[in-house]
Formats: sequence, C-alpha cells, structure tokens
Amino acid sequence: MKLRPILAIALRQFYLMRGSPARILPMFAWVAIDIVLWGFITRYLNSVGTGGMDFVPRLLGAVLFWDFFTRVMQGVTMAFFEDVWSRNFLNLFATPLSTAEYVSGLVLTSVCTSLLGLTAMLLLATTIFDLQFVALGVWLIPYLLVLFLFGIALGIIATGTVLRLGPASEWLVWPIPALLAPFAGVFYPLSTLPTWMQAVSAALPPSYVFEGMRALLAGGPHDARPLLYGGAIAILQVLLASWGFRRIYRHAVRTGLLARYSAESTS
Repeated sequence: MKLRPILAIALRQFYLMRGSPARILPMFAWVAIDIVLWGFITRYLNSVGTGGMDFVPRLLGAVLFWDFFTRVMQGVTMAFFEDVWSRNFLNLFATPLSTAEYVSGLVLTSVCTSLLGLTAMLLLATTIFDLQFVALGVWLIPYLLVLFLFGIALGIIATGTVLRLGPASEWLVWPIPALLAPFAGVFYPLSTLPTWMQAVSAALPPSYVFEGMRALLAGGPHDARPLLYGGAIAILQVLLASWGFRRIYRHAVRTGLLARYSAESTS
C-alpha cells in the first residue's frame, strides 16, 4: 500500500469541495442546526427542572458526540458516492489502485471532514451554550476515538453494500445512524432498554461510550474496562468491514458487476 494514491483520493475530494461551496455548506449547516436546536432544548429543561440536574452536558454533549460519529460515517460514504455519481468509480480502478489504498483514501477524507465538523460543533456548543468539555478531561480523546473507529467501520460497510447492490441502494445508507441511536443509548441509560435491545447494544461500541460519559458526568468512579471493550469491538469491526469490502470488490470484478456499474441495481 502506497501513500501517494491514498493522498490522491483525498486530494480529489478537496478539489471537489473547493470548486463547489454547495458541498462545503452541509458540513456545517446541519451541525449548526442540531447544536442550536438541542442547545435551547437543554436550556429550557434546566429552567423547568427541579432536581438540580444540568442537562447541557448530558443531552447537548450526547448530541455532539453522536453527530461526530454520523459525520465520520458520512465522510466515507459521501466520498464514495461522489465517485459513483460522477461515473468515476470504474476509471479509478482502471489504474493501479488497490482496494486498501482506495478505502484508506476514503478514511483520510473522513478524518479531515469530521474534524472540521467537530471543530464547528465545539465552537458553537462552548461559545453559545457554555458546554464545558474539560469536565471529561483526557477521557474525551478515547471516547471520540471509539466513535471514530465505529463510524469508519459503518462507512466501509455502507460503501460495500452500495457496491454490491448498486447505486440505487444508496437510500439504505442514510437511515443507519437513526436506526442505531435507540440501541446505543445516546440519551438514556441502557438499563431502560428491554433485554433483547441490551443484547444488541453490547455489540455497538457507542453504547460503551455514552454509558461511560454519563457515569463520568455523574461524578462517580470511572471504569476504563467498558471503554476498552468498546474500542476492541470497534477495531474488530473495522477489520471485518475492510475484509468484507475487499471480498465484495473481488466479486464485482469477477462477475462483471464493476463494468456494468450504473444507476440501476446490479444484483
């Protein structure tokens, strides 16, 4: 695996965004809407609450973390979709580009776009709603890292799904974060879920992140083991997703799906 092809994939996305402000605006617009909406909701809850609980770090912080995960996943899938929409996907693999280099380029693109989104979210949340992330201390880094790895894994899975089923299956990708949110316990403890949902949550790294964040904000002792479990699961899922994408790509080449890639289903 060479560095230059990886950088070339990311550079192409940079040129696309530089030449089209319409591609840059969504990176910040939806982030701003989420932070402002939930920020005022948390202020209202603080004004009517009687238990002395501060909803800003618990709810607004959860929204920020979940938005970060969503941006990471969409950073991978949107870079892939740009190649699909422009009918450029087949051209890329007519070059000496390996699947590992292509996926790494998508990941690098996601790193850049998600960091921009995270910076915008932090600025809005801290300046307007006084969200103090220093309360999490050094634990903020592993929390974000676990969410980042899980977002990368889901992004690779989503691209593999579209590659196998065709661009018409793109609609399967967008609801994924919304479908996972109830199982991840973004806004409530996992103990509120029924047993079968808790079993699903155990396989989702974000559930360990949000449980640990709530425990830390509550002032209790922080147990690093659940976060380590979540990190190990996320790494395993990235490896499995990469392996699955490679298998799907080989199937597409062997069966001719890659050459017939179009807006219709290629199943």
